[in-house]
Amino acid sequence: MKRQTSNVERRHAMFISSAFSLNMLAELNAEVSVRPLEVRDVRDFHRSEGGLESVVGHADTAAVFSGMLGFEVPCRRVTLSLRPGDRLVGGQYRGPRLSEGATSLPKGATIEWALVVIGRGR
Repeated sequence: MKRQTSNVERRHAMFISSAFSLNMLAELNAEVSVRPLEVRDVRDFHRSEGGLESVVGHADTAAVFSGMLGFEVPCRRVTLSLRPGDRLVGGQYRGPRLSEGATSLPKGATIEWALVVIGRGR
């Protein structure tokens, strides 16, 4: 997979990522809600949103996500700045380190999906 590198800053966008951190917030005065998702929910978001903008920074993780979800999740190592109204679908990998070139989960590994919604701070 070709890796794309850039900075991303858009309003009211929907992203897919392998992580979430406070560094992704444009401003720390934000309300962040997180709720678990099932794989089918991620696929439904992809269909209903006309795609999810990938900010998955590791090629192997992007390949595993692609195989699991049934649509391409490109590797894009970017700096993301989330603002109120933005949403992020996060896939949290749990398991042993992925071997180089992996396209599926190793035995005992899982991906836990969550929807992160950024709201205005108080």
